[in-house]
Amino acid sequence: MSPHKQDDTTNEHPAVTRFREYLRIDTRQPTPDYAGSTEFLIGQAKEIGMPYRVVECVKGKPTVIMTFEGEDPSLPALLLNSHTDVVPVFPEMWTQDPMGANKVDGFIYARGSQDMKCVGISYLEVLRRYRLEGKKPLQEEVGGVEGMKLLVHHEEFKRLNVAFALDEGIASPKDALKVFYGERMPWWIKITATGPTGHGSQFIKDTAPTKLLKVIEKFMNLRNEQEKLLEVGLHHNGQRYTLGDVTTINLTFLQSGIQYNVIPMEATCGFDIRVSPFFDMKEFQAKIEGFVSSQPGVTMEFVNGHFDNTLTAIDESNIWWTVFSDACKGMNVEYETEIFPAATDSRYLREVGIPALGVSYLKNTPLLLHDHDERMHEDIFLEGIEFYNTLITKLANVTAEQVEATLIK
Repeated sequence: MSPHKQDDTTNEHPAVTRFREYLRIDTRQPTPDYAGSTEFLIGQAKEIGMPYRVVECVKGKPTVIMTFEGEDPSLPALLLNSHTDVVPVFPEMWTQDPMGANKVDGFIYARGSQDMKCVGISYLEVLRRYRLEGKKPLQEEVGGVEGMKLLVHHEEFKRLNVAFALDEGIASPKDALKVFYGERMPWWIKITATGPTGHGSQFIKDTAPTKLLKVIEKFMNLRNEQEKLLEVGLHHNGQRYTLGDVTTINLTFLQSGIQYNVIPMEATCGFDIRVSPFFDMKEFQAKIEGFVSSQPGVTMEFVNGHFDNTLTAIDESNIWWTVFSDACKGMNVEYETEIFPAATDSRYLREVGIPALGVSYLKNTPLLLHDHDERMHEDIFLEGIEFYNTLITKLANVTAEQVEATLIK
């Protein structure tokens, strides 16, 4: 192997050091160290001089709310949202300690380096700079961490009077940021078939596995149609479809049987479906329910489902989009707008009427969220702080008149 320059902290930028400290807090699911991450975030709030509070909509899952006051308290707030928990790892597949935040040739290796501790700590670095420079935007800025589904209905959140939110995006290997203005609805469904039992040596009609397979075939045919659409589909502007534009359907589990020579009385399967916002949701739900009802003795239940596909406007009707796009142009930062293929907290914000854009400053970066050797280069991280500094400053100085015009629309 060629030699690598590893973990050199000489003359390291303090923001990078804080980022690495944050990454070392082990917030891997299913047992994230929320106490450790909460303590870290509270420490950051105290250093910067921001009031904070901790809300628990679900016991043991804290939301840390930090507030940077603006000049005009009558204006609605700007929300800078992030989460601290990260997905599990397969340590044997990593070349570095996944929670060590080791730096090799400028790349910081750690679970959460892309998803999405880099974004949350960048927000804090911007606010730290505001405090050091004595800057005070027109609007109040609120940093929120964890638990958005229930938080948006909490009185603490309602009092924040949020007008717009920034949230996470994903990495792009190109010299352009990915900006997300909507996302697909996650539907996890469980299908159960029942039928007669008997000895495995017989021809028994309408067994549970037979009926389930017929239903599965219908789902997989629809899956193939959507996969084909992704390959050949074009938008009205001639742009190719992206993953977020189509609906994915994946069979994620199958379960049946107790013994090889016994026909099972029950068979179940599960599908992970991500419904495109360009689908008619009610029509699509009726279609898949029809797949199930075509076979007697087969039922379907939603294990998890989100049923709102509100999008954030990305045209001049939305002052927040206008400011965002103008800020990017002013910084010569290219971007591509897309529907987020998975799920983020933004769906809960959009559902209650708060426009949100998802963007992580991760251009020229391999997409490694949830993958082995997740990493981010320290130069990109520092560039990102400059990007967020300019962007947040412009968003936080939208005037009352501009906000009012947006609310009227």
